[in-house]
Amino acid sequence: MTNVSDLIYEEARQIKALDCDFQQQLKPAALLQHLSEVAGAHATHMGAGFEAVVAQGLLWVHARMKIRFYRFPTLDDPVTIRTWAKGIERRLLYMRDFEVLDANGKHLAAATSAWLIIDGATHRIVRPESLDLKLPTVESRVGLDEPLERIRLEASSWKPGEERLGVRAGYSAVDVLGHVNNSRYVEWICDAFSLAVFKAHQPDWLQINYTHEVLPEEEVSILVHRSARDPALWAVLGLNRTNDTRAFEALLRWRD
Repeated sequence: MTNVSDLIYEEARQIKALDCDFQQQLKPAALLQHLSEVAGAHATHMGAGFEAVVAQGLLWVHARMKIRFYRFPTLDDPVTIRTWAKGIERRLLYMRDFEVLDANGKHLAAATSAWLIIDGATHRIVRPESLDLKLPTVESRVGLDEPLERIRLEASSWKPGEERLGVRAGYSAVDVLGHVNNSRYVEWICDAFSLAVFKAHQPDWLQINYTHEVLPEEEVSILVHRSARDPALWAVLGLNRTNDTRAFEALLRWRD
């Protein structure tokens, strides 16, 4: 029988200046980038990484992520990131959880995520039962025990929104797959709020659902809506003006 601890992948990292904001704290987008890199390393370790699936004409796609921030590490802090595969939901989504720990083993953040595998040529979703991917799972362990559902924005629950940012998918935003990198969306979300907000508050949690890819040179508008019931909760939408699709949906809650 395989020991659960053998199925949990762990990496030690150090927070660098490029990861930090003006307060020398880890940026949310930088944390997401670290989590994605460690997830990729673990998938490679299990024989299902980027090169292994590309060899089969397939691609991993990040579909959803929810991160709860307990405390933000600062410049030069050592951190440990743990991740494990958690099984398949809805016969479609590969679930993966994360823990981020400080030097004393205390939780800095926790996250849960959902991934898809698509056909590299058609970009259509490939169902897990048709694949030969061996991904041992740890269903008994939970990093973030919170739902990761579709984000439904009923008009009655949100105040009228406004466009805060307009961006173009230029060279620096595009990754090795030829579309906007998932951490760049989180940068755009954060850029929709002023530095004054970050001085007075910190992100409590963030959920982002990636809806449609953004390709080079496409134009995206970032819209924000404040909750009518919880003044600390905001919805952030990325609308692709080039092809009239919704690139992403996100919820961001702040704390003092």
